[in-house]
Amino acid sequence: MAVCLVLILTGSGVTGAAAAAPVAPKAAAAATRAAPAPDPAWTAPLSTRGRYIVDADGKRIRWKAGNWDGAQGSWNGSGDIDDPASHHGGQNSHGIPVGLDRVGIPTLLRDFRALGLNSIRLPFSNEMIHSTAPVPDAAVAANPRLRGRTPLQIFDAVVEALTADGFAVILNNHTNTTRWCCGLDGNERWNSRQTTRQWEDDWVLMARRYRDDGRVVGADLYNEVRRDVWDDPNWGLGDSHDWQAAAQEAADRIQTEANPRLLLIIEGINWTGLPVDGLPHGRPTLTPVRTLSHTLVRSGKLVYSAHFYGYTGPHHSGATGVGETSDPRYQDLTADQLHATLRDQAFFVSAETGQHFTAPLWISEFGIGADERGQAARTWFARMTDYLATTDTDFAYWPLVGWSTDGQGRPMGDGWALLRYDNGGSRSGILDGDDWRATAWHRLMTAPQRTGTVPPTPVWHQLTVDHRDFVQSLSTRALGDWDAGARKAACPDGERMIGIGHTGGRGLCTDAPTARDLRAPGSPPEVVRDERYVPAGGDWAPGYRKLQCPEGSFLSGYSLRGERVSAVVCMPARTSLGTAGQTVWFDRGDHRPPGDPGGDFAYGHYKGQCPSDAYAAGIAHTSRPGHRDSPEALLCRELS
Repeated sequence: MAVCLVLILTGSGVTGAAAAAPVAPKAAAAATRAAPAPDPAWTAPLSTRGRYIVDADGKRIRWKAGNWDGAQGSWNGSGDIDDPASHHGGQNSHGIPVGLDRVGIPTLLRDFRALGLNSIRLPFSNEMIHSTAPVPDAAVAANPRLRGRTPLQIFDAVVEALTADGFAVILNNHTNTTRWCCGLDGNERWNSRQTTRQWEDDWVLMARRYRDDGRVVGADLYNEVRRDVWDDPNWGLGDSHDWQAAAQEAADRIQTEANPRLLLIIEGINWTGLPVDGLPHGRPTLTPVRTLSHTLVRSGKLVYSAHFYGYTGPHHSGATGVGETSDPRYQDLTADQLHATLRDQAFFVSAETGQHFTAPLWISEFGIGADERGQAARTWFARMTDYLATTDTDFAYWPLVGWSTDGQGRPMGDGWALLRYDNGGSRSGILDGDDWRATAWHRLMTAPQRTGTVPPTPVWHQLTVDHRDFVQSLSTRALGDWDAGARKAACPDGERMIGIGHTGGRGLCTDAPTARDLRAPGSPPEVVRDERYVPAGGDWAPGYRKLQCPEGSFLSGYSLRGERVSAVVCMPARTSLGTAGQTVWFDRGDHRPPGDPGGDFAYGHYKGQCPSDAYAAGIAHTSRPGHRDSPEALLCRELS
C-alpha cells in the first residue's frame, strides 16, 4: 500500500487517505461475525495444478489470506512504545509483527480464524534477519515470553504459533531495511541496498530455517519492485535491474539449495517511469509474463502475484502532488473497464489455461480504509471483492492488524486494518460492527469456489537463453558443462522439448497430453553433437545438418553457438516410443498445432512445434547461402 506524498510511488500501507468513518449497517457486521467455517484440513506440501494450488493429496486449497505486517518495518518510527502520538507506538522500528505489545498471540490467531482466514502472508526485511539486538520489553508487553528475543527469534515464534494452529504461512521479503514501504525509500528493488547475491543468500537462509515446518508453504520473493530516483526495473534485459532474471535465479537456488517444498511467488513490476503527465510511466504488473515467463527446476511450484488498490491505476502510482492528472485510477473505471484491465494486467495468467505462463494467481495485497467515505473508492472495493469471488482467485487483504485508540479516545493507528486493538487490547474493526466493509468481505469469504481434487494437468514451460544458460533439468546439470562456450537450455526433469524458435533461442517444454513423466528411471541423458543417429535412408531434412536422438529417446534440451544448434540433449524413455511422424518446417513462418497449446513461447520469431501427442526427436539447420544458420525443422514423432 502507499503513503500518498509528492513523488512517492505506491507501496504497502496507507494512512490518512480518508475522513472519519460512517457507521455501517448492523446487519452487515452481524453477517461478518457469523464467519464461514475454516477450510478442511490440508496436507503439506503444497504444489500447483494449472491455475490451482493443491495439497499433497491433490485437493484444492484456496489462499484466503491476510497480511500480518510489521516485521518488514513500519514508518521507521522511533517514538516510545507507550507514546500514543507515534504512528505505531514506535514498535515497528524493531521489525516485529504488529500487535504483540497489546494482544496475546493466541487471541490474534483466534481473531484471524473468526475472519475466515486459512493463510497468512508474513512480511519481513533483510535487516530484520541480521539484527542481533533484543527488542524492548514494551514491544512484546502482551507476550512476555518473547522478552529478550531478537526480531528474527520473535518472527520464529510467530511462524511456529501460526503453523501449529493450522495456518499456511507465506514468507514475504518486503523491504531491504526495516522501515515503512513502498515509495522512494531505498527499498525499491531487491538489490537497492545489497547485492543480488546477498538477497539470494538471505532467501536461502530463510527457506532452510523453516524447511522442517510443512505449513510454511511459500516464498514471496520481493514486494512491489519499482523505479528508484534514477532507474527503472525491467523484465528480461539481463542487467542488474532485471527482475525476471533475479526472481528466476533466486527461485532456482531456493529449490536446489534450501527447500524444494516451497511455492515460489513472483510478483510483477509495480511501477516504471516518472509519474508525471507527458512522460512514460505505468504499472506493468504481470503483463510481461505473457511473452517471458518463469520455468522452475522443480515444476508445479510457481505462483504469480499482483497488488491492486483503488487509488492507484494502470498508469497512476497513487502519488499526490505530481502529474498523472490525466491518468484514471482503478476506482475511476467502470465495472467493465476494471474487469478488462485486471485481466490484462494479471488475471490472464490463471484464466488462460494450457499456456507457458499459466499458473495460480494470488492477489497478495488489496484493501481500503474503514474510514473511507468516497463513493468511488467504496464502489471499487465492492467490485474488486466481487471479481475475486467470481474468478475464484486466491487473495490476501492488507493489513490484518492495526491500532484503534489509547483508551482515552485519541486516534492512533491504521484504519485500513481489519482488526484494531487499543492499548488495553480491546478490539474494534470488521468483527465488531460499524464497519462498512463487512458486506463485501462476507460475500468474498462465502462465495462458491472450486473444492476437492484437481486432476493432474499437463504443463507447458518456456526455455530462454537470452542472457545465460537455462538448464532446468537436474539430471542434465549432472553432466557438467556439456557444451563449453555454448548457450545451453534443457527442460525440467519429467518434461520433453516440443518446440523451438527459428531465431532468438527460445524453446517450449511439456508433459502433455497426459502429464506423464516419460523418463526411464536412472538412465542418464545423452548429448548428441553429430548425425550418428540419422539412419540410412531416413533423411528427414535433405541437405540440412541434423542432430537426432537415438531410437527410444526424446529431445529434452539444446545448445546454441550464435543461432546455430551445436548439440542436443536426448533423454531415454521408460516405454517404447513411436517412429512414425513428420518434418515440421518453420524457416518461413510459424508451424504450430491448431490452437497453439503452450502459447507464443518465442514472441516475434518464427517457431516450430510438434503436436501435443508427439515428441521431438531431432533438429535440423543449414548454413547454405540465403539461409540463416539457425533451427529450421523439427523431426516430430508420435508418442506411441
